[in-house]
Amino acid sequence: MTQRDTSRTTTTRTAATPRRDRSAGRFSAQEQAAMKERAAELRASSRGKDKDLEPEVLARIAQMSEPDRSLASAVHEVIRASAPQLTPRTWYGFPAYAKDGKVLCFFQPAAKFQTRYPTLGFSDQAQLDDGVIWPTVYAVTRMGPHERATVAALVERAVGGAAAPVPTS
Repeated sequence: MTQRDTSRTTTTRTAATPRRDRSAGRFSAQEQAAMKERAAELRASSRGKDKDLEPEVLARIAQMSEPDRSLASAVHEVIRASAPQLTPRTWYGFPAYAKDGKVLCFFQPAAKFQTRYPTLGFSDQAQLDDGVIWPTVYAVTRMGPHERATVAALVERAVGGAAAPVPTS
Protein backbone atom coordinates (compact mmCIF):
# COMPACT_ATOMS: atom_id res chain seq x y z
CA MET A 1 0.00 0.00 0.00
CA THR A 2 1.33 3.41 -0.94
CA GLN A 3 1.13 6.40 1.28
CA ARG A 4 -0.74 9.39 0.11
CA ASP A 5 1.05 12.80 -0.04
CA THR A 6 -0.94 15.07 2.23
CA SER A 7 1.48 18.00 2.12
CA ARG A 8 -0.58 19.67 -0.57
CA THR A 9 -4.04 20.32 0.61
CA THR A 10 -6.70 22.33 -1.07
CA THR A 11 -9.13 24.48 0.80
CA THR A 12 -12.72 24.79 -0.06
CA ARG A 13 -14.41 28.13 0.29
CA THR A 14 -17.21 28.05 2.79
CA ALA A 15 -19.77 30.68 3.63
CA ALA A 16 -17.51 31.83 6.45
CA THR A 17 -14.50 32.33 4.12
CA PRO A 18 -14.55 35.90 2.84
CA ARG A 19 -14.21 36.58 -0.86
CA ARG A 20 -11.27 38.63 -2.00
CA ASP A 21 -12.31 42.23 -2.53
CA ARG A 22 -11.73 42.69 -6.24
CA SER A 23 -12.30 46.44 -6.05
CA ALA A 24 -9.43 47.03 -3.61
CA GLY A 25 -6.67 48.95 -5.28
CA ARG A 26 -8.84 50.12 -8.17
CA PHE A 27 -9.77 53.69 -8.99
CA SER A 28 -13.36 54.87 -8.83
CA ALA A 29 -15.12 55.99 -12.00
CA GLN A 30 -14.73 59.62 -10.87
CA GLU A 31 -11.00 59.16 -10.27
CA GLN A 32 -10.56 57.49 -13.67
CA ALA A 33 -12.42 60.38 -15.34
CA ALA A 34 -10.20 62.92 -13.54
CA MET A 35 -7.06 61.09 -14.72
CA LYS A 36 -8.35 61.09 -18.30
CA GLU A 37 -9.04 64.82 -18.03
CA ARG A 38 -5.51 65.39 -16.74
CA ALA A 39 -4.03 63.40 -19.63
CA ALA A 40 -6.03 65.50 -22.11
CA GLU A 41 -4.82 68.68 -20.36
CA LEU A 42 -1.21 67.56 -20.69
CA ARG A 43 -1.65 66.77 -24.39
CA ALA A 44 -3.29 70.16 -24.99
CA SER A 45 -0.62 72.05 -23.05
CA SER A 46 2.17 70.46 -25.09
CA ARG A 47 0.52 71.79 -28.26
CA GLY A 48 -0.08 75.37 -27.13
CA LYS A 49 2.27 76.57 -24.40
CA ASP A 50 1.14 80.23 -24.51
CA LYS A 51 -2.58 79.59 -24.93
CA ASP A 52 -4.88 81.58 -22.65
CA LEU A 53 -6.82 78.98 -20.67
CA GLU A 54 -9.07 81.33 -18.69
CA PRO A 55 -12.01 80.77 -21.09
CA GLU A 56 -11.69 77.02 -20.47
CA VAL A 57 -11.63 77.58 -16.69
CA LEU A 58 -14.75 79.75 -16.94
CA ALA A 59 -16.43 77.09 -19.11
CA ARG A 60 -15.65 74.42 -16.48
CA ILE A 61 -17.12 76.64 -13.78
CA ALA A 62 -20.25 77.24 -15.92
CA GLN A 63 -20.72 73.45 -16.26
CA MET A 64 -20.85 72.96 -12.48
CA SER A 65 -24.13 72.57 -10.65
CA GLU A 66 -25.15 74.87 -7.82
CA PRO A 67 -23.85 75.68 -5.24
CA ASP A 68 -20.46 74.64 -6.67
CA ARG A 69 -20.85 77.03 -9.60
CA SER A 70 -21.43 80.18 -7.57
CA LEU A 71 -18.71 79.29 -5.06
CA ALA A 72 -16.19 78.50 -7.82
CA SER A 73 -17.07 81.73 -9.60
CA ALA A 74 -16.55 83.75 -6.42
CA VAL A 75 -13.25 81.98 -5.68
CA HIS A 76 -12.13 82.66 -9.27
CA GLU A 77 -12.94 86.37 -8.93
CA VAL A 78 -11.06 86.65 -5.64
CA ILE A 79 -7.98 84.81 -6.94
CA ARG A 80 -7.84 86.88 -10.15
CA ALA A 81 -8.14 90.12 -8.13
CA SER A 82 -5.72 89.23 -5.33
CA ALA A 83 -3.08 87.43 -7.44
CA PRO A 84 -3.28 88.56 -11.07
CA GLN A 85 0.15 87.01 -11.72
CA LEU A 86 -1.37 83.52 -11.40
CA THR A 87 -2.33 81.80 -14.65
CA PRO A 88 -5.78 80.22 -14.77
CA ARG A 89 -5.82 76.65 -16.12
CA THR A 90 -7.50 73.34 -15.46
CA TRP A 91 -5.95 70.58 -13.38
CA TYR A 92 -7.65 67.15 -13.33
CA GLY A 93 -10.67 69.03 -14.67
CA PHE A 94 -10.70 71.48 -11.74
CA PRO A 95 -10.28 75.24 -12.04
CA ALA A 96 -6.68 75.86 -10.99
CA TYR A 97 -4.20 78.70 -10.82
CA ALA A 98 -0.50 78.31 -11.62
CA LYS A 99 2.66 80.22 -10.79
CA ASP A 100 5.61 79.72 -13.13
CA GLY A 101 3.80 76.81 -14.81
CA LYS A 102 3.13 74.90 -11.57
CA VAL A 103 -0.31 74.64 -9.98
CA LEU A 104 -0.45 76.69 -6.79
CA CYS A 105 -4.14 76.33 -5.88
CA PHE A 106 -7.31 74.72 -7.20
CA PHE A 107 -11.04 74.54 -6.58
CA GLN A 108 -12.54 71.06 -6.21
CA PRO A 109 -16.34 70.99 -6.56
CA ALA A 110 -18.27 68.80 -4.15
CA ALA A 111 -20.17 67.11 -6.98
CA LYS A 112 -16.96 65.79 -8.56
CA PHE A 113 -16.44 63.11 -5.90
CA GLN A 114 -19.82 63.38 -4.11
CA THR A 115 -18.32 65.07 -1.05
CA ARG A 116 -20.12 67.18 1.54
CA TYR A 117 -18.56 70.47 0.44
CA PRO A 118 -16.31 71.97 -2.22
CA THR A 119 -12.72 72.76 -1.31
CA LEU A 120 -9.99 75.25 -2.10
CA GLY A 121 -6.72 73.35 -2.11
CA PHE A 122 -3.09 74.46 -2.23
CA SER A 123 -0.17 72.49 -3.63
CA ASP A 124 3.25 72.16 -2.05
CA GLN A 125 4.26 75.18 -4.19
CA ALA A 126 2.16 77.42 -1.91
CA GLN A 127 4.05 79.39 0.71
CA LEU A 128 1.60 78.59 3.52
CA ASP A 129 4.17 77.06 5.87
CA ASP A 130 3.37 77.88 9.49
CA GLY A 131 5.43 75.96 12.04
CA VAL A 132 5.47 72.20 11.72
CA ILE A 133 1.83 71.65 10.73
CA TRP A 134 -0.58 73.73 8.63
CA PRO A 135 -3.69 73.22 6.51
CA THR A 136 -3.50 73.02 2.72
CA VAL A 137 -7.18 72.34 1.91
CA TYR A 138 -10.10 74.49 3.03
CA ALA A 139 -13.81 73.69 2.90
CA VAL A 140 -15.80 76.43 1.16
CA THR A 141 -19.48 76.53 2.03
CA ARG A 142 -20.23 80.20 1.35
CA MET A 143 -18.45 83.28 0.01
CA GLY A 144 -19.46 86.36 1.94
CA PRO A 145 -17.18 89.37 2.54
CA HIS A 146 -15.31 87.64 5.39
CA GLU A 147 -14.70 84.48 3.34
CA ARG A 148 -13.56 86.56 0.34
CA ALA A 149 -11.03 88.32 2.56
CA THR A 150 -9.84 84.98 3.94
CA VAL A 151 -9.36 83.49 0.46
CA ALA A 152 -7.58 86.65 -0.75
CA ALA A 153 -5.19 86.56 2.24
CA LEU A 154 -4.50 82.84 1.76
CA VAL A 155 -3.78 83.26 -1.96
CA GLU A 156 -1.54 86.30 -1.41
CA ARG A 157 0.40 84.39 1.22
CA ALA A 158 0.57 81.27 -0.98
CA VAL A 159 2.06 83.27 -3.85
CA GLY A 160 4.83 84.39 -1.52
CA GLY A 161 3.69 87.91 -0.87
CA ALA A 162 3.81 89.53 2.52
CA ALA A 163 2.70 87.12 5.22
CA ALA A 164 -0.76 88.65 5.38
CA PRO A 165 -2.66 87.51 8.44
CA VAL A 166 -5.54 85.26 7.53
CA PRO A 167 -8.76 86.71 8.98
CA THR A 168 -10.27 84.58 11.71
CA SER A 169 -13.94 84.11 12.49
